[in-house]
Order: sequence, then C-alpha cells, then structure tokens
Amino acid sequence: MKIIRPNRATRTYTQHLVGPPEAVFPLLCPVRETDWIDGWDPPLVVSLSGVAEPDCVFTTESTPMDAVWYITRHEPSNGFVEMLKITPNVTACRLSIQLRAAPGGSEADITYCHTSLSAEGDAFVASFTESYYQNFMQEWESRINHYLSHGSALHEAGA
Repeated sequence: MKIIRPNRATRTYTQHLVGPPEAVFPLLCPVRETDWIDGWDPPLVVSLSGVAEPDCVFTTESTPMDAVWYITRHEPSNGFVEMLKITPNVTACRLSIQLRAAPGGSEADITYCHTSLSAEGDAFVASFTESYYQNFMQEWESRINHYLSHGSALHEAGA
C-alpha cells in the first residue's frame, strides 16, 4: 500500500449570470451543455431521464484516456450540483456549483478541486493556477450568458 500526501489545487469563482436560477440550473447538464457550449459533445451519457440527475455518468475526451464524470448530488430546488471527474492515472476532481438568486439574475459559486494521481497529474495541478481558472470561468460565464440572452451558443471565431 502506498499512502502519499495529496497534491491538490482548489479554485472557486463566482459567476454573475443574466438568468434566474431556475433557467440556469437545467443548463448545468452534460446534455444541455450542447445548447450553450460550441463543440461540446460528450461521447457517452448514461442517464435514466436523458439529462443530468443523481448517478448520471458521462465521459469527455481527455488524455491519456477519456475522463469519466459521475453526478453525486443534483438538487434543483437548492440550486446545487456536485460531480466527480476521474481522468485515469492523471487526476481526480470534485466540481461543485451552488446557484442563488441575485439582482439581475443569479450567481454561481463554482469550485473545482483537482487531486493529482501521477507525475502527469502533478503537471496539471501546477498549471491549474488562479489566472488560468479566472480565464476559464470568465469564458464559461460569457458562453452561458450569451445563451441566456440570445438562445444560441456563442460560436468560436472563425468557426
């Protein structure tokens, strides 16, 4: 048995969204993300309802192999969703999103906690800087707000 201290990076960002929580929450779903993220296409979604729910599992393309996501909590009435993302032999990640009503729409506290599983994971955790995370969250915020305002995905330049 090998027990080591975790190499981990945790980042939280608060997005300001133009829709109320009841409009935003359904979009936090591997299927509905295709509506607002240009090019989003998870290879596999395992769901009884066809959308996000407790115990929904989906995959996303990753290196060295696809990442597996597992929704551990899905609480529409509380505006809360939590999922685990495992990229085998690289990282284990917990993602939590808490929505709440705010003037002009809603706010979403989004926390990613990445834990390294290897030297490749160590490199990923080192690259998961505050600056990187801010840019990632601002891009996400821009995409979802565009969808909430216009009903269509924000397309990549030149796409």
